[in-house]
Amino acid sequence: MAETNETRYRVGGMDCAACASKIDTAVRRVAGVADVSVSVMAGTMTVRHDGSSDLKAIEKKVTGLGYSVSPFAGSAAPAHERGSHDHHDHDHGDHAGHDHEGHDHAGHDHDHAGHDHDHAAHGETEIEGLHGHDHGPMTGPWWQSRKGRLTILSGAALVAAYAIGHLVPASASYAFIIAMLIGLVPIARRAVMAALSGTPFSIEMLMTIAAVGAVIINAGEEAATVVFLFLVGELLEGVAAGKARESIQSLTALVPKNALLEENGQTREVPAESLAVGAIIMVRPGDRISADGIIVSGESAIDEAPVTGESTPVRKGVDAVVFAGTVNGDAVLRVRVTAAAADNTIARVVKLVEEAQESKAPTERFIDRFSRYYTPGVVVVAALVAVVPPLLFGGSWSEWVYKGLAILLIGCPCALVISTPAAIAASLSAGARRGLLMKGGAVLETLGKVTMVAFDKTGTLTEGKPQVTDVVSFELSEAQILSRAAVLEQGSSHPLALAILNRAKADGLPVPPAFELEALPGKGVSGKVGGETLDLLSPSAARERGALDGDKDARIAVLNDEGKSVSVLLVNGVAAGLIAMRDEPREDAKTGLSTLKSAGVKMMMLTGDNKRTAAAVAGMLGIDWRGEMMPEDKQRVVGELKRQGFIVAKVGDGINDAPALAAADIGIAMGGGTDVALETADAAVLHGRVGDVARMIELSKRTMRNILQNISIALGLKAVFLVTTIAGITGLWPAILADTGATVLVTINALRLLRIRM
Repeated sequence: MAETNETRYRVGGMDCAACASKIDTAVRRVAGVADVSVSVMAGTMTVRHDGSSDLKAIEKKVTGLGYSVSPFAGSAAPAHERGSHDHHDHDHGDHAGHDHEGHDHAGHDHDHAGHDHDHAAHGETEIEGLHGHDHGPMTGPWWQSRKGRLTILSGAALVAAYAIGHLVPASASYAFIIAMLIGLVPIARRAVMAALSGTPFSIEMLMTIAAVGAVIINAGEEAATVVFLFLVGELLEGVAAGKARESIQSLTALVPKNALLEENGQTREVPAESLAVGAIIMVRPGDRISADGIIVSGESAIDEAPVTGESTPVRKGVDAVVFAGTVNGDAVLRVRVTAAAADNTIARVVKLVEEAQESKAPTERFIDRFSRYYTPGVVVVAALVAVVPPLLFGGSWSEWVYKGLAILLIGCPCALVISTPAAIAASLSAGARRGLLMKGGAVLETLGKVTMVAFDKTGTLTEGKPQVTDVVSFELSEAQILSRAAVLEQGSSHPLALAILNRAKADGLPVPPAFELEALPGKGVSGKVGGETLDLLSPSAARERGALDGDKDARIAVLNDEGKSVSVLLVNGVAAGLIAMRDEPREDAKTGLSTLKSAGVKMMMLTGDNKRTAAAVAGMLGIDWRGEMMPEDKQRVVGELKRQGFIVAKVGDGINDAPALAAADIGIAMGGGTDVALETADAAVLHGRVGDVARMIELSKRTMRNILQNISIALGLKAVFLVTTIAGITGLWPAILADTGATVLVTINALRLLRIRM
């Protein structure tokens, strides 16, 4: 295989699907280029080539189309060395680019300075880009951008032309032609560049033909007005695009610029992006945490709303994981940094969302293909309308040519092409701000069709750590039994031991020190306290000692049938009581599952646990189950469900779920096992709530409804104006309003998704 290199560029001034399409078409024509993917939202372009390409020629193509372009530092490494992004079988966030003709986002003001969108950069540039840049749609206010200045100039020329027309009527037509040319020359230049680069039917080309045609049939005044309205429309679209783009970039603003680094007993302020993994930082109450890490000392309530959307602060102590951008509440914390600035949770979220937008949804692909035939079709219809009535039916040439030109403008596919990516981008970022990550439009689209959700049990539906559920006393009180069991278990890190210690601590029970503690492998633990000999044993070990009779055995059997593990406490060789433990369902599991059920989605629990425990937990949650499953069994069951015709989402927390996550139509990773899970999964629920799966599915359905509304708005407005134009009711400038109006309406409708309350 020929070596593939991958070069990433930052491209400024894109903000609609048409922009991406033109750049994509032009760059693909450069010799040696294998693949191109352009993300309007991220302001990036990834080019895969065989190393023979002239990178300067690529840049020249892009600048010729009217955009600014600059390569990311150190981005031309061979793809295979850079962990080539193709490791997913699904069609999601790999930035290898899929058939990217025209995708992704809002409006098309081709000059605005999107140069600062450098989050997905590799190496140094990425870190620089995390802070200190203006991620607005334009650097500075709109009137200072090239696009803004051109619009103002064109408007002023139009006003001047009207004034001259009143004062010197004879020269009016020339004044309007000059006013029109001021706006049209830059548009026409871009149209020619696009045509030479393989996009003959661009909006700029349609605009140029219509304006020149209008002058030829003595409609110079309308031509100048139309050019001005077109520029205003582009400006509005640019602002709307910027709004959508900011919603994601605003996430990066959450990470503070500075951190308090502890070194040799001293603290000093350093830039947050310079923090190395393993460094210890101090976080004062009220400060934002400046890096992902693990608490080394201190306990505090942490407000995670910025990252997870969780409104109530979470209490976290030593060994708890904290995220960059969350706010420390009430105590000083010392945190060991676990991820460099470029890899922290927020940077990863931003990168995932940006990559997701390079991956297209099926609807988007269909619209792309549709618009590729639609625009030339419109040109043919416009030509027929202009030529046929005068030639065959003796119509007036100027009247029908005028109508043909209006149809050209109505036919512009901008609003249609943008209808899908605008909604998908808004939805991806709305999800990301609530801790729901989806890797691309295809994932977002499939989620709404899910009919079966297969859940892992441990850590997904349950807490993932056993809790004491029952204390059965034969001789002593419950408190005495717990206290004695805790004495034997102190110092142990076994999950069942921790369950007993946590319960004793929660009940405020005394735990005196023990003597002669001894672990009995496979049986339990024994020791002496205050003259008593204590043993905490498994039921089978207690039976060997002859400490259990029929009644006690029956009690143990009942507890075992409920899926609980039982330990027997012996005091001086006599059974004093039983302690039963089980991994209990999470608080939100039941409500989350009932939300899914009411949405008509079927559910199943797949677990490696024994069948009794599985049956007990599934019974409490009211869900189908399969127990004692190895990772490959989970994968097999997912395959069976798919063959039965279900669209399957698999929810798990990582390592042992990876095969099943990859096999499902949609793999959803739960909060805990993020790294492995994020790699394999198509989506992730950052704060691991079961209800978030239902929220994700609902968000997908809303997005698909939004896309349908957008397509209806775009095509509906065009249909209405097409009829009124042929009937002679509306003319050129309502036609351009129909186009830009539709684009702005569609964008605003898509931005509604950002305000979703979930």
